[in-house]
Amino acid sequence: MKGKFLIIVGVILLLASCGGSSFTYQKNPVDEIITQKSNLANYSITLNDMDYTEGSDSYKHQYKIIYQPTNNPDTLLLETTKWYSVSPEYFQKHVNDLGMALVTVKNYVVEKQVSPPGYSDYVGNEKYGRWENRGGHSFWHFYGQYMFMSHMFNMVSPVRRSYYDGYVGSRHYGTPYYGPTNNGRTMYGTNSSSNSNTKWSSRSSSFKQRVRTKVKQSANASSKRRYSSRSSTRSRTSTRRSYGGGFGK
Repeated sequence: MKGKFLIIVGVILLLASCGGSSFTYQKNPVDEIITQKSNLANYSITLNDMDYTEGSDSYKHQYKIIYQPTNNPDTLLLETTKWYSVSPEYFQKHVNDLGMALVTVKNYVVEKQVSPPGYSDYVGNEKYGRWENRGGHSFWHFYGQYMFMSHMFNMVSPVRRSYYDGYVGSRHYGTPYYGPTNNGRTMYGTNSSSNSNTKWSSRSSSFKQRVRTKVKQSANASSKRRYSSRSSTRSRTSTRRSYGGGFGK
């Protein structure tokens, strides 16, 4: 009984100490969307746009959800979300991923692997197209009824087999694939010219550089606060256990 009593007291004290911490966890909106879309078997969440508001010191994301409706899995529908506030850490994590799929769900299985939109579930899928050889290179060709997918995913057309193989290799190591670099620009991601119609692309280079510097500093500071809070909690818990004489049996 003594041991059980000490465990209960320890848990209560731990929860109380966490409640008094200055660190506040901010759930990212992508996880919220995944919960909201739990009825959908197949969809992807793409970072459609991002921005920063200096007056309120607010980092923001907007997403694009491309999904197969349950009653018609042979088509795709597009939904553009509202603007969400995100933590500095989450903004920093995806600062290079504008236009990229952050999440892909296939048969209800969630995969949080950053990738070019459509690469993980449609390119290379023989249900929707085939590889064709032209001029000594292999390119992905969507069948006629699925040609709209190339536009919907904002693909850099045509998709070469070498690009897809590069994606498969990066996926194996769990790293994002941004495609080849040409004149300082990557094929996909924030540094791609394919994102020219976004709010982020309309910002000046100096503004974007200031935001990148600021968000990195803010994310690092937030990580330090969280680490400090956890260390303090562990220290207090350890001290209370020593005062209690251990959990015993």
